[in-house]
Amino acid sequence: MANYEVTLFVGNLACANTFNNIFIKLVGTDGESEHEWLMGASSFTSGAVSSFTVSCPVSIGKLVLIELDKQCLPLFPEDSWYPAKVEVKSPEGDTYNFPIYRWVKDCKVHSFREGTALRIFEDNHHLGRYSRQKELKQREKAYRWDVYVEGMPHCMKAESPLSLPCEIQFSFTKTTEFLYTASTGLTELQLKGLADRKEKWTNIDDVNRVFCCKRTDISDYVQKHWKEDAFFGYQYLNGVNPMLIRRCSALPDNFPVTDDMIFIRGFSLRNEMEKGNIFLCDYKGLDGVKANTINGKKQYLMAPLVLLHRTPDDKLMPIAIQLKQTPAEDNPIFLPTDFEYDWLMAKIFVRSADFSEHQLNVHLLRTHLLAEVFAVALLRNVPMVHPLYKLLIPHTRYTLQINQLARLALISKTGVFTQFAASGGEGMMTILKRSLSSMTYSSLCIPDDIAERGVEAVPNFYYRDDGLKLWDIIQRFVHGVLSFYYKNDDEVKKDSELQKWISDIFEHGFLSQEHTGIPQRFTTVAELIKFVTMVIFTCSGQHSAVNAGQYDYGGWMPNNPISLQLPPPTTKGKTSEATMLQTFPDVNTTVQGMATLWLLSKRSSDFVPFGQYPEDHFSEKIPCKLIKDFQRELDVLSGVINARNKRLEVPYTYMDPTELENSVAI
Repeated sequence: MANYEVTLFVGNLACANTFNNIFIKLVGTDGESEHEWLMGASSFTSGAVSSFTVSCPVSIGKLVLIELDKQCLPLFPEDSWYPAKVEVKSPEGDTYNFPIYRWVKDCKVHSFREGTALRIFEDNHHLGRYSRQKELKQREKAYRWDVYVEGMPHCMKAESPLSLPCEIQFSFTKTTEFLYTASTGLTELQLKGLADRKEKWTNIDDVNRVFCCKRTDISDYVQKHWKEDAFFGYQYLNGVNPMLIRRCSALPDNFPVTDDMIFIRGFSLRNEMEKGNIFLCDYKGLDGVKANTINGKKQYLMAPLVLLHRTPDDKLMPIAIQLKQTPAEDNPIFLPTDFEYDWLMAKIFVRSADFSEHQLNVHLLRTHLLAEVFAVALLRNVPMVHPLYKLLIPHTRYTLQINQLARLALISKTGVFTQFAASGGEGMMTILKRSLSSMTYSSLCIPDDIAERGVEAVPNFYYRDDGLKLWDIIQRFVHGVLSFYYKNDDEVKKDSELQKWISDIFEHGFLSQEHTGIPQRFTTVAELIKFVTMVIFTCSGQHSAVNAGQYDYGGWMPNNPISLQLPPPTTKGKTSEATMLQTFPDVNTTVQGMATLWLLSKRSSDFVPFGQYPEDHFSEKIPCKLIKDFQRELDVLSGVINARNKRLEVPYTYMDPTELENSVAI
C-alpha cells in the first residue's frame, strides 16, 4: 500500500469549525485515491491541526490537486467551515502544500491545486487545466463588474456587503469592532446633545469641548498650532494630502502675485523661483464645482491658489493666497501682512478646499477605488495557482467590503459625505470624474511623481523620504519574486491570464483612456515589475499615508472644515472672530464629520501589518526566502523611521511598516 500522510489546518478564525463530515480525495499524475472520510469531529475546530492517513493500492504519482467536501450529519444543520491549508507527505518522501484559505459553506466538491505556482502555459496536466478553467468560470460569475456612476472607475457588483463572497467579507472580529466604533463615535456626541443641533458655533471654546471627546497626541498639537503659517505649510508635506504641492518655476497667468505684494527677506520672487524655493498648490480641479446645501443653507467651496516659500531655516511658509481661479477686484490676493482674520480666513478656506480634494481625489479615488479595480481584475482573471495571485491576494483583504460600505454609508444619496460635505452630492461626482480624467500612471508611482512635481530637495518631507524607501523595498521584493517565475519578456507576453488582468484594469479602472499612460498589456518583465510594485504600494503605504492621519489632522475642525457656510471675504479688513465662527459648519455638520474621521482612522485588532503574510500561498524555497528578506528590510526601515521620529516635534508614522496595513481595509 502507498500511504499518504495528510495534515489539515483549520483557520484560526471565529466560527471556522464544522460539525459536518469531511471527505478528501488526492489526485495525482498517475491516478487518484478513494473519496476518503477524515474521521474525528474535534479535528475540524478553529485553529486545529490534525493528521490522517490516506492509503492507495499503488503510488498515484506527483500530486496535482485535492478535492474536499463536507456532508451534513443527521440532525445537524449545514454549517460553514474555514480550512486554511492541507499538507500531504507522499510515500516517496515529497511534501505537497495545498493553500485553501476560503469558506466552505455547501456540500459540493471543491478542488484545490498544489501550491507550486504555475503560469497557464506551464499547466500541462489535463486535470490541472480543467480545474483552472473551472475556477475562473466560477470567479467570473461571483466577481462581476458594475458601473456605480458613469465616468468613475467600475466597481464590483453586489446587492449588499452580506452578498459578497464569504472569502472577501470582514471577519467576525472586524465586523464587530467596525460596527462598535461606528456606533459609539457618534453616540458619545449625541449624548452631549450635539448631533441634531443645526445652529452655528458661537465661540471657539464650544468647539474645543466637542473636540475633547476624541483626541490623539497629534490632534492636540494641531489644536495648538493650527493658526500658524509654518504648520499650514508643513501639512502640505506631511499631513494627509502630500500630493498637491509642486515646485513653481513660473507663476500661472491667473495668479498675479508681484514682488510689491510680498517680502522674502530682500530676495525677488523670480530669484527665489530660480533657486527652487517657491512652491504652488493649485486647487483648479475644484473650480466651478457646485457646492452642497446643508441644513437648508448654501455652502461654499473655493478653488484656491496658494504660493509657498522655503525659508533659509527650511520652513515652508505661505506667502500668498487667491481663493478663486479668476483674478478680479472681488477676489483679492491675501497676504501674511493682512489683518489677522483676513489672512486666517483665507487659510481656512484653503483647508476646507483641501478636505474635498483629499477625500475625493487623493483618498477615495487614488487608493480605495483603484484598489478595488486591482482586486476585482485579479479575482476574475487570475487563478489561485498563478504567482501573481499568490503575490497580490494579501493586498486585497477586506477592500471590496469596505468599498461597498463606503458606497452605502458615505457617498450614497443618504451618505454622510453627501449630506454634510461642501462637495457632497453633485459636486462630488464632478470632482471624481475630473480627477480620473487627469490621472496619470506616473502620478501613482512615487519616484516619478516626486520628480515630476519637482519636490526632490524640499527639506523635512517625510512622506517622500519614507515613501521612496518603502517603494524601493517593495520593488526589490517584487523583482525577486516575478523574476523567479518570468525568465524573459516572451514569457510575460504569452501569459494570457496576466494580460487579461492588465486589460481589465485599463478598461474598467481607467475607462480605456490612453492618455493615462496605464499599460494595456505587458510586453516586458520590467513593465510587469513596476506595475505590480505600484499596486502593492497603492494598497498599503499610499493608503496609510492619506488615511491614517485623518483624525489627527481633521479632528480639530477649524484646521480641516468639512464645509463652510459663508462666502469668502471679497474685501480686506472686514473679518473678525465672529465672521470665522459664522463661516464654520453648523454644530451637527461638525460632529458628523468628526465621528466619520474617527471611524476611518481606527484600525481593528485583526489588522495585518505590511509584509506579514499569515496565509502561506507560496511553497517554493526561493519565494519564501524572498518574503523573509522583504520582512527584514521592512524591519530596518521601521527602525530608521522610529529613530528619526524621536527628534521630531510631530512624528511621521504613516509609512512605518509596523503601522500600515497590507491592504485598503478601512
